[in-house]
Formats: sequence, structure tokens, C-alpha cells
Amino acid sequence: MNLRSSRNKTIELTKEQIEKYSALCRKLPLNGDVSDSVILADSQKAMEELEKESFDLMIADPPYNLDKDFDGEVFSSMNREKYIEYTKNWLEKAKPLLKKTASVYVCCDWRSSSQIERALIDCGFIIRSRITWQREKGRGAKRNWKNSMEDIWFATVSDEYTFNLDSVMIRRKVMAPYRSEGMPKDWEETKDGNFRNTCPSNFWDDITVPYWSMPENTPHPTQKPEKLIARLILASSNEGDKVFDPFLGSGTTAVTAKKLSRHFVGIEKSEHYCALANYRLELAKSDISIQGYNDGVFWERNTKGNLRRNKE
Repeated sequence: MNLRSSRNKTIELTKEQIEKYSALCRKLPLNGDVSDSVILADSQKAMEELEKESFDLMIADPPYNLDKDFDGEVFSSMNREKYIEYTKNWLEKAKPLLKKTASVYVCCDWRSSSQIERALIDCGFIIRSRITWQREKGRGAKRNWKNSMEDIWFATVSDEYTFNLDSVMIRRKVMAPYRSEGMPKDWEETKDGNFRNTCPSNFWDDITVPYWSMPENTPHPTQKPEKLIARLILASSNEGDKVFDPFLGSGTTAVTAKKLSRHFVGIEKSEHYCALANYRLELAKSDISIQGYNDGVFWERNTKGNLRRNKE
């Protein structure tokens, strides 16, 4: 019998819980409104049944071009051209589902980054930026540099799109506070320290990958942090908008969208991961906290504001 630390908050479901929460999923054929649903199905098949031009934002975390086991479903790496073709296949299914004002974010690593860019361009999306975020974890290598970065491509369907800069400001410590006539200039003096809200760049070094002591952590091997997804959702959608994730995994996009008062639709083929998503969505009914996002701003690591908000 394995005993885990009392600090280990990783969500682990029993067989009965997997059956219970996966039963809440929508399945093919899809009938009626599927807003705020987790769909248990193959992504490309499910996309054929979704309403056209219905989503304001798509966040996709497809399998990277690596050998990886996702709950018994093994994704095998392929050559560059085949991976581009694989990516174009699902992007072409997804694009008709997006509004003309929609934005798109696609996650990748350094190996697949150029292939994702190529596929987005070939499918007619307009590239806006490439975000690089620091994972701060990663395996060391004796004959190479340790890989601790990932990319996210930001693209839009047209030149008309949402970008809420004021919603994604980053709060940083002021190390050398400057005053004008005795008053703080462009920074705030508080009992917890001196801070300045700054515009986010396309390099993010304040993200913490979910690990065992974080309540959002699950057994999914490539889970993205809620803080990371929150920044994308807040920047590129408004309350009441609909967010789409064709590779939902353990539910981070859906859960974060719910916490931020957006609607969502997510597709996932693993019954276990779907159950995790629905379980997390139930938890979000009573706890809308997002670690690292507090008081309307994103906080650096290891600051007081980086603590989880109180349950609401």
C-alpha cells in the first residue's frame, strides 16, 4: 500500500468516480446545445457536429510530435511533413467553428513550433505572436541544454479580434522605487511591498507547472497550468464568450473558462481524463481561485499575491 504525503493534493479518482463523472460527458451524435460540456469522443469526428462560427476563442494543446502515452493511447512521433499534415487536418476541421473575430492559441515545444506555425499559415490564420513560457521543470541532459521552455502560437481568423490588455497586467516587485515630489511614480506602495503593474511580453517566466502539492494537479502527463490558460482567456475573450478546446485533456481550459465566467466546449477521447475534467468542474462551483492570479492581476512567483484566492 502506497501512502502519500498529506501535502500531496493530486486529484486521483477511483474506478467508481471515473464511471460517475465520465457519465456526465456528451457523446456522439451531438443533439441540441452543447455549451458548457465535456464531449467524450474523437476530436475530428466531434468537430464535424459542432455549430459553425460559434466560438470566440480556441485554445489547443495537441500532442507534440513526440512519443507519448496518454492513458493508454500512444501518440507516435512522425516526420516533419506528416506532422504538419496532421496539424492541418484538425485545424481545417476547427476553423469553420470559429467566429470571424476569434483568436487561436496552439501549444507546442521547440521541435514542433515551426511545424505548427507552418500549418496555421497554410490554413489561412493570421500569425500575431509566438509566446514562449518557462516551464522551470525539465530533465537535465549531459550533452545538450536542459529543455525548460515551451511555445504557444497566437493567431487570429481576421484583423478584427479581442485583446484585453488591462486584463492581463503583471504585478512585479519594484526593486528601485522612483519618486516624484515625494510620491511613488508609476508604482504602488503597500504594506506587503512596492509593486508596479506592467504590460506582459511574449516571454512568460512566472508560470508554475502543476505539481503534487497544487490542488489543480492531475495524473495527466502534459497538463497545463490554470494560470497560463487564464492569461490567454482573459486577453482574448470577454465574459459570456465561448471557448473551445479540441484536446481537453484533464480539463484545464474548461475549468479556467468556468472560473472566469466564460462558456466552454471541450473534446477529449480518454474516459479517465474526461472524468477528471468533470470532477474539476464540480470543484470549480465552490472554488474559483486561480493560483497566481489575484485582485485582477497576475503575480510573480513567490509573492504574497501568488497565493490562491479564498473560496467563493
